[in-house]
Amino acid sequence: MFKRLVLGSLGLAVIAVLGLWILAYRPAIDTIAAPGAGSFLPERIAQGEVLAAAGYCATCHTAAGGAPYAGGYPMETEFGTLYSTNITPDADTGIGQWSEAAFLRAMQQGVSRDGSHHFPAFPYQHFNQVSDEDIGAIYAYLMSLPPVNAPAKAPDIAFPLNLRMLQAGWKLLYFRDDAYGPVTGGSPEWNRGAYLAEGLAHCSACHSPRNGLGAELTGEAERYAGAAIDGWYAPPLKAANTAAVAWSQDELFAYLRNGGTALHGVAVGPMSPVVHAGLARLPEADVRAIAVYFADRFGPAADTATTAAIVARALASGTPVIGQPSPAGEQLYAAACGSCHFNSGPVPALLRVDLGLNSALSASDPSNLLQVILHGVGVEEGLPDVMMPGFAHAFSNDQVVTLAAWLRSQRTSLAPWPDLAARVDALNPPSPPAP
Repeated sequence: MFKRLVLGSLGLAVIAVLGLWILAYRPAIDTIAAPGAGSFLPERIAQGEVLAAAGYCATCHTAAGGAPYAGGYPMETEFGTLYSTNITPDADTGIGQWSEAAFLRAMQQGVSRDGSHHFPAFPYQHFNQVSDEDIGAIYAYLMSLPPVNAPAKAPDIAFPLNLRMLQAGWKLLYFRDDAYGPVTGGSPEWNRGAYLAEGLAHCSACHSPRNGLGAELTGEAERYAGAAIDGWYAPPLKAANTAAVAWSQDELFAYLRNGGTALHGVAVGPMSPVVHAGLARLPEADVRAIAVYFADRFGPAADTATTAAIVARALASGTPVIGQPSPAGEQLYAAACGSCHFNSGPVPALLRVDLGLNSALSASDPSNLLQVILHGVGVEEGLPDVMMPGFAHAFSNDQVVTLAAWLRSQRTSLAPWPDLAARVDALNPPSPPAP
């Protein structure tokens, strides 16, 4: 009996492995001689350069201090660390021997030229919404780049999750294998915005929460409901957004085109390269189309009178009461923040966003506000040539907690953030005690 059980279990295991292999099998696509830049029309290469920027290809495929598109950029996941690959036309370590068909399959199906499956950190489940023509233009652009010899770094993921054939099972559960098509009833501008946002720009990849297997939650309640990412918070891109002033089409366009608005704040952290390295390359009409699409998801914006009243209350709430004892948070604010964020007089709208309006202060997650208090805003982030110093070396973590809690209580009517101290310590780990 025991022998039969063992043999039966082994037989089932063999059948399971064989079935998984059959499910995962994809044929390799033959190599080609690397096509030179002269193989493609200049206008097609130029189109691909813009589209590659809109898809943030360089952002994810360039390591700090490394050659553009040569890979090696680390991506932390709950399962371990993945590293982006070399997508320059190097014949040995890049995609120089890939045909356009192989590149198209990788982008739209998540399958490499050799038939192995990509991990879903590569957003092929969004790029399959992109047309063959646009992906072909990106291929032309990448093949026009200087080749860089940069071998791929192996993912730091424990067995058996590092087995690429398992990704076929993940795809069976979560991959939507369908190209984007115009939505009936949507205007051409709305449809263009949807095509860019859902495909190349893959906005929901950051702004939607994920399940335990790393797949985006796509239900109506979860989609674009906001998510933590890389120590920051990607806020909801829908009516559930808690910004003091509801996002309008014009505000969305100004933020995505310029990097900030007077009513919401500036693009920092992971959002900064989205605006300044990605969307900045798109024509203004395309950025406007994305704003139209998301304005529809947000729902009706506040009317002019309502917005004016909210702004007036925010400005009034920043006026200190002279002659009264100040709590510790207000003292920290006066010492470090008030000289720039005190708005009792005329406000240089694009230079000093009032904190009573800032979306980071009204968000359900304090990470964005804490990151800016700790590390500031660089001149390459947010609005052009405007910066803010960080206070990680001037404030203790307890003082950052005190300041953030005071701002939340005084400049919004929202509930306090829970576990604020733990979040500050996670973003700025305290130094270990001296031996």
